Amino acid sequence: MNKELTWRILKAMNTLYEDGKINSTIVKDSQFKNLKRRKLIDYQHGNSSYLVKTDVYDVYFQKNFLKDFLEYETFLLGIEPEADGRKTYTVEDLKTLMLISNNKDNIKKSLTTRRTFSSELFEYGGSKYLETHQSLDRIVRNILEIVDFPSEDPKVLQWRFVVDCPNPELVVLCENLDFLKTPNIARQRNIELWYVGGNNTSNIHNISAEKLDKPLYYSCDWDYHGLKIYCRIKDLLILKNKTIELLFPSNLQHPLPIDSPNHKSKWNHSSDFSGIDKTYFMEKEIDLISQLIKKDQWIEEESNNLLDMISIHIHTHGI
Repeated sequence: MNKELTWRILKAMNTLYEDGKINSTIVKDSQFKNLKRRKLIDYQHGNSSYLVKTDVYDVYFQKNFLKDFLEYETFLLGIEPEADGRKTYTVEDLKTLMLISNNKDNIKKSLTTRRTFSSELFEYGGSKYLETHQSLDRIVRNILEIVDFPSEDPKVLQWRFVVDCPNPELVVLCENLDFLKTPNIARQRNIELWYVGGNNTSNIHNISAEKLDKPLYYSCDWDYHGLKIYCRIKDLLILKNKTIELLFPSNLQHPLPIDSPNHKSKWNHSSDFSGIDKTYFMEKEIDLISQLIKKDQWIEEESNNLLDMISIHIHTHGI
């Protein structure tokens, strides 16, 4: 689902699904323009003030949006009963709000300033995202049951974000939050997810012995910082006599330039292999990293498919 899709438009699409028609002024939105271009909707015959769904719209909406819409609606109404189609939250905002709600007790133990919180949890919007989206800021504070954010950050920032499942078959440690924002994908396949971004590697000490006996994998941005964190985690686990394996990207077709907007991890061209220890990696991984360094590119974690990466690894190496 398009992360830029807003709750207002998603709710309008559901209205069309339930009622069969909607005011045509919404056709100005890019999502509805696309629906019309694909002949999933059209103007009502004899009355262009309304858009109506075609025979194939319901199947399309059910397949691509209905389940998520119902989940988002249930969540929003549970924390903000007056939530309606006027809200401008994006789908990505809703996923982040749900992550915050599911981890609120842990977040409150290490509550940060508004800007740090925004940069960590709403990383796609940056440190000032909550300041410039006041309704979103308000709902975050409602979820956390706080009047305001503290004026200073805690000395130790240690958030424990986990997608638990009753009977995990394997554990994936993630550098970024994206996969944790769609928890059902992992949970339904008995995969437990841990967020261990740069400031959270110390949380590895909190993984139970039972979980450490499961196969452990690491998912990350394939850039300098992501791979250095992998080496650090590998060292931490060696102290526990455990091993972890790196998930190979499922999406090799769209590497990004190292100077992508909001990307601060650069390769070190003054050192061989960017100063990263090759002994931590297999030959296939070394080849890919070498290509990325040479071309000044990186692979974003969220551009990959988690299940595909696990499937590739199992097919190649087994569990």
